[in-house]
Amino acid sequence: MNMTPSFLQANVTRTNHIMWTMGDDFQYQYAESWFKQMDKLIHYVNKDGRVNALYSTPSIYTDVKNAANEAWPLKTDDYFPYADRENAYWTGFFTSRPGLKRYVRQLSGFYLATRQLEFLVGKKSNGPSTCSLGDALGIAQHHDAVSGTAKQHTTDDYAKRLAIGASEAEATGNSALSCLVSNKSRDQCATTATFSQCQLLNISYCPPAEEAGVGKSLVIVVYNPLGWNRTEIVRIPVNDANLVVSDSSGKTIEAQYVIMDNVTSNLRKFYQKAYLGLSSNQVPQYWLVFPVSVPPLGWSTYFIANAPAIGKRRNGLSVTESPLNETVEIGPGILKMSFSSTTGQLKRMHNSKTGVDVPLQQSYLWYGSSSDLQQPSGAYVFRPDGSPPHIVARSVPLKVYRGSVVDEVHQQFNPWIYQVTRLYKEKEHAEIEYTIGPIPTEDSIGKEVITQMTANMVTDKVYYTDSNGRDFLKRIRDYRADWNLSVNQPQAGNYYPLNLGIYIEDKKSELSVLVDRATGGASIKDGQIELMLHRRTIFVDLRGFGEALDESVCVEDKCEGLTVRGNYYLSINQLGAGSIWRRTVGQEVYSPLLLAFTHEKEETWKAFHLTEGTVMDPDYSLPLNVALITLQELDDGNVLLRLAHLYEEGEDANYSALAKVELNKMFSGKIIRELKEMSISANQYKSEMKRMTWKVEGESGDEASPVRGGPVDSSTFVVELGPMEIRTFLLKF
Repeated sequence: MNMTPSFLQANVTRTNHIMWTMGDDFQYQYAESWFKQMDKLIHYVNKDGRVNALYSTPSIYTDVKNAANEAWPLKTDDYFPYADRENAYWTGFFTSRPGLKRYVRQLSGFYLATRQLEFLVGKKSNGPSTCSLGDALGIAQHHDAVSGTAKQHTTDDYAKRLAIGASEAEATGNSALSCLVSNKSRDQCATTATFSQCQLLNISYCPPAEEAGVGKSLVIVVYNPLGWNRTEIVRIPVNDANLVVSDSSGKTIEAQYVIMDNVTSNLRKFYQKAYLGLSSNQVPQYWLVFPVSVPPLGWSTYFIANAPAIGKRRNGLSVTESPLNETVEIGPGILKMSFSSTTGQLKRMHNSKTGVDVPLQQSYLWYGSSSDLQQPSGAYVFRPDGSPPHIVARSVPLKVYRGSVVDEVHQQFNPWIYQVTRLYKEKEHAEIEYTIGPIPTEDSIGKEVITQMTANMVTDKVYYTDSNGRDFLKRIRDYRADWNLSVNQPQAGNYYPLNLGIYIEDKKSELSVLVDRATGGASIKDGQIELMLHRRTIFVDLRGFGEALDESVCVEDKCEGLTVRGNYYLSINQLGAGSIWRRTVGQEVYSPLLLAFTHEKEETWKAFHLTEGTVMDPDYSLPLNVALITLQELDDGNVLLRLAHLYEEGEDANYSALAKVELNKMFSGKIIRELKEMSISANQYKSEMKRMTWKVEGESGDEASPVRGGPVDSSTFVVELGPMEIRTFLLKF
């Protein structure tokens, strides 16, 4: 056997212990045969006597490395972008299968919320639970699942498991909400309200909402899985423009109608048939848009009914306009965006409260996928064909809708790219909704679709992308801190994975973008951010995947390329002030409000139900720098709680400080009998964990330790969290 690889490894390994790994994709599948050969190899190597070979484990290897008392170099950044050879950057999978990526993200937030509801009323020993969704999401974290690098039939199976889990979790959540609003525990709660949810709301499919006003009053219970108060905008599809929205106190809520666009109507018809097998008899005529306010870990109720017959009118219907001036400014609140009425291009963003004003353009482009058969672009590898990205449209018409809650700009960039830009009265950011697909490949060219935002900012090659949705890492274009980089793929070699978002800054301001799913992003030119939103290729990229990344959806005999709809969120801030927006809105994007619908007369509902409530002390909420990332009742009756500090050290002047959570106020009405701190995976008591100490090369030993929370006092139950700290507890109530 050729032993050269082990000698090469020995030359770059400190100490005389080498980990020689055995295993590979599609290899070593007949274990008995392999172990026989390995036994022989170990036997004869040891007989020679110069090297001692043994079967080992990662922990044994780590123990002997630690015992060597060597000083080790410290690496704090990651290994992205990765290439296994020239022209083969594995940066395509950051965006591959964006539909599945969105489904996993959406259901992750949904799982968090339904587990909370399950805990709040007490877990049932039989009937539906959140377990199968948890299992499906766990399986979907496989490196060939959410990454988008599994074969189509395997991907279909992941999605099927997620859908089965989602329907069980939905039943669990509906049942728990019924008990919660009836003010009964799970055991006492037999006959309760029948709720339904709308998982296809983004394509306007929501039967209970569409029936609002047709002789029925619609009740919407809105649950907030976050630990702080929030005001959000709800959009539901309706057929009647004479509805009135009221809150639990009977106060009329300012609402607005936006006419349903044809792109959404057509999407709904096709995908409703594809997903549900149902033909669409009637597509809703309007979106009804209104603000809701919900307490932390709590719920509020909203009622939608026919407006009184007297003075019946289309109240709050958006005003559509044909732009007359050269510049069109939109925004009912403090944030404004200006568009050119001749080209339709975005020109600038301006925040009147902070004074930040950034000239800004936004456009869609696509990279042609390389068809070089030595290394084409595919599910793993992003390899453009070498030509500059193709601009989709230099000029695009505007359709402007204005109202008291939201202003919208609708734009059809080409037959397969549609965009809606929304500015809400209460929000200081723009919401961009894109609809991309089917991507045409009749010209035999794969296409990788991007959006670019170009600001007149001097950014000196620097941009910041998140690491696993937690800390932001500094990226420098065409540069790696650990080695001299020779750039042969200027685009693919500068793409990074985004889970939370990306931002750039200059001496005055910051431009931040948050995403609604895992995706790829970069800053290829100074002052510019680009996101890859959708990809469709026609060649296999030779990484074991064995198929082209060519997703399609079929209704009977008609198949077309996958259309993807999603959102990203855009904010401008003064230098140093963007982190509050990124952290807070980032949590709100990840954990949207859970909407449950039913039909009942308002008076009847109010007579028998709690229209609002929270588990917390009414005057308490989590600090804005702390997120609740797990609240789950386990099978043994214990409750698993994880709290996370959202800020890095030095990230924000106020919020990068020690945070405190008062568990007695967080769980008002419950008495904590016992609390034990666990490892982050909750499989070990923290008191029993042993932490290895390592010598770090170049460190003197008197470096400051990061700020960390102290032990929890079992009489006050106050949890402290230092910047970026996550703490895990088992509670008994």
